[in-house]
Amino acid sequence: MKYSKVHITSFGYELPPNVVSSEDLEKRLAPLYDTLHFQKGQLESLTGIRERRFWDPGFRMAQGAILAGEKSIAAAGIDPRAIRMLVYGGVCRDNLEPATACAVSNGLGLGPDTLVYDVSNACLGILNGMVQVANAIELGQISAGLVVSCESAREIVDSTIQRMLEAGTMDVFKQTVATLTGGSGAVAVLLTDASLSDQNHRLLGGDYRCATEHHTLCTWGPDSGISAVGKQVMNTDSVGVLKHGVALGIETYRAFRNTLSLTAAQPDKTVCHQVGSTHQDTILKAIGISRERDFVTYPYLGNIGTVSLPITAAIAAERDFFKVNDLVGMLGIGSGLNCLMLGIAW
Repeated sequence: MKYSKVHITSFGYELPPNVVSSEDLEKRLAPLYDTLHFQKGQLESLTGIRERRFWDPGFRMAQGAILAGEKSIAAAGIDPRAIRMLVYGGVCRDNLEPATACAVSNGLGLGPDTLVYDVSNACLGILNGMVQVANAIELGQISAGLVVSCESAREIVDSTIQRMLEAGTMDVFKQTVATLTGGSGAVAVLLTDASLSDQNHRLLGGDYRCATEHHTLCTWGPDSGISAVGKQVMNTDSVGVLKHGVALGIETYRAFRNTLSLTAAQPDKTVCHQVGSTHQDTILKAIGISRERDFVTYPYLGNIGTVSLPITAAIAAERDFFKVNDLVGMLGIGSGLNCLMLGIAW
């Protein structure tokens, strides 16, 4: 897929107030660590994550998405009613129905002629939403669209720690330790055509691949199925996700480079989905990108699901990591397995 008139006009993001260190989580896991004869520091050593953030109890996802959306609209300096499409791409949602995007649209004061809906695709929800908005802009259906998400890890981390302590086994620890990397946050990405943009940060396009035979490697949801009740359970085959995810990433990266006709030196900079240190090291080595060209936030934000990649891009932009004319690669992967990579002419 290629685009000729789509621009990433602004980002907005909101960070939760509560900083939770890996040491804090290990203190809660002390009985399990004693049983399994673990030394303190295992969690940070395994993941490279020092801390993550949690919302206050009872915080609603629409509230975080509205805060992030307000910042992106203010940064762009446009009338909210110029936004004709709103996509909420989070894994976490306030209700099974209606779409969380409805509360966000109302909170942002968007007009009645706005197409409003949720997209769910594990950690790729924001990137999928960006593609849908970009398609509508390219077709001339809209001039501006907003993609938002808010994720909360507090509840699933709390229930996972309880599950680990109750089981007290290495098997459950292996199945659930990846959950403890989870962080919280909110993000918004505003895409427009050239008429509402300074014409920088053009979205060039990208490519995608899937390996859905691996859809059981990472699952999260009520243990009773898709109903609105039931204890939240998350299981991850970390070894399988890394092995098959990297293989899919390599295949998608080749397609991405071919679609955008990149030179040998491109992309100049990258932002990957923020899983942890092992994933970053493995995927960058596999595709031949040096660590110096890749921006990370996982050490202090953890894995925020759909928020991770765009919030990392927003922070990278704030810190002038991207330079004018850089070809920036957004390299996304999510459970399923699905992989989507986008290129931006910064």
